[in-house]
Amino acid sequence: MENLHLLPTISTLCIVVSAIFVAIGWAYIKQKKIEKHKKMMITAAVFASIFFIIYASRTVFIGNTSFGGPEHLKIFYTIFLIFHITLATVGAVLGVWTIWLGLKNILDKHRKIGPITSIIWFFTAITGVAVYILLYILYPGGETTSLIKAILGL
Repeated sequence: MENLHLLPTISTLCIVVSAIFVAIGWAYIKQKKIEKHKKMMITAAVFASIFFIIYASRTVFIGNTSFGGPEHLKIFYTIFLIFHITLATVGAVLGVWTIWLGLKNILDKHRKIGPITSIIWFFTAITGVAVYILLYILYPGGETTSLIKAILGL
């Protein structure tokens, strides 16, 4: 890997770390260790926020990298990317809501939505790593351009 893409690498690592903290937090709540659960979930949210800050900053100031792989795979990559973006958006919204419910001690709703949020976040992390691998490891990244152009190939 001659050309390590620093910001995408850091942001992808942040999502992976966030998912790991969610998993640890989930294990703690199963053990009824509420304070440790809370700390892990807040730490997960911090790493997710760092990801978002890096991603948004890169998008605004640099742009997004389009798929540089074979043309016949582009449609599959695009569908996969849209799936990932949808998961990430839903996961982020649910994550904020789940944390808010927990911090406000609205625990009946927190307990219902928390596992769903966690599972969506795990899939977000997995698909995020897959996007990273497709853009920076398996294939050379395409041009760096605006978000719409990178996604839709316009």
